[in-house]
Amino acid sequence: MNVLVIGSGAREHALCRSLSLDPAVTALHCAPGNAGIAEAAELHQVDALDGEAVAALAVELGAELVIVGPEAPLVAGVADAVRDAGIPVFGPSKEAAQLEGSKAFAKDVMAAAGVPTARSYVCTTPEEVAAALDAFGAPYVVKDDGLAAGKGVVVTDDLEAAAAHAAGCERVVIEEFLDGPEVSLFAITDGVSVVPLQPAQDFKRALDGDEGPNTGGMGAYSPLPWADPKLVAEVLETVLQPTVDEMRHRGTPFSGLLYAGLAITGRGVRVIEFNARFGDPETQVVLARLKTPLAGVLKAAATGDLADLPALRWSDDAAVTVVIASHNYPGTPRTGDPITGLAEVAAEDAPHAYVLHAGTTYDGDDRDTVVSAGGRVLSVTATGTDLTEARERAYKAVGRIGLDGSQHRTDIAAKAAAGA
Repeated sequence: MNVLVIGSGAREHALCRSLSLDPAVTALHCAPGNAGIAEAAELHQVDALDGEAVAALAVELGAELVIVGPEAPLVAGVADAVRDAGIPVFGPSKEAAQLEGSKAFAKDVMAAAGVPTARSYVCTTPEEVAAALDAFGAPYVVKDDGLAAGKGVVVTDDLEAAAAHAAGCERVVIEEFLDGPEVSLFAITDGVSVVPLQPAQDFKRALDGDEGPNTGGMGAYSPLPWADPKLVAEVLETVLQPTVDEMRHRGTPFSGLLYAGLAITGRGVRVIEFNARFGDPETQVVLARLKTPLAGVLKAAATGDLADLPALRWSDDAAVTVVIASHNYPGTPRTGDPITGLAEVAAEDAPHAYVLHAGTTYDGDDRDTVVSAGGRVLSVTATGTDLTEARERAYKAVGRIGLDGSQHRTDIAAKAAAGA
């Protein structure tokens, strides 16, 4: 199978790594990719937001499956352009991607489908914002209605900070605070059938102990030893399948990856948000545990054949991902810093630990020097017989990597590994 992956982050590197290990994949391409993905796939330059350009590239390459990784191209309708070219594509249509593109739309879908979620108000004026904040009280949860690269949500006890964030958004969703641990659950769907993956937990705050500002994610782990064994089945029945059914009934079927961000509250499971694509960094740990070859699963979703697929197979091993971020992330990250130690990880820690690239590029024409090119620069992923061993392997590999001014959390999966 000839596969083209669209994107350039650690999520796309994780996808390309899994696809490169799939014997059914005969050719693997990525556009635009990054320095790490170049080791697994042939890179091509394309504007990932330009659907016609992406479709033309897919036709030129003879792609038999296109995987659209990031949310912005999906919301821009890139998957539609590829489908119009007659090529199977893993990723929802522009209309269906509004499940992530608009939090207000997602709330409307959840209400119609009877999906449990936080009570909320959609606000467009300062008066509406003030009334909603007063109605719920602290902690205040304020969400930019549109895409915000993982930085559109503020959770704070500071009323002024909550109002200021709302003032910077054209439309916001203000909702009640949900207590309890959070869980990420991915599901692959063809618009009718829904196949859940294994749950994971990510760490949004920049600093140890869940301190500091929200980020796009500083690490993740799977499985969740503390979670109810019936959790996946419950979420499939009460959240995932009803949402997919509602989208189909609306005439905008959702096919691709449906991500449910969940809170396990004292009143039961509640949906925090939906995403329309694989989440980063949870993708890294979930795919590290998937034993079923990936290409056939994604192709079945793209062609409407998921019902014919055998049950997915999973490793019993645990997986932990630690994100290495650049200086001053998530503010104004510094870029252009050389990265060292990548070869040492490959030589000393593989196959149990490996590095996935996110914000990286080459130093000009020097293909031997990789430099930082974004906020979250690398994801170090490791597997082990349990979370303790996976953590040890991940942090040992992290210790080999040099990036001036970089930062990472030291407590990823620590509580879960300790049984807390």
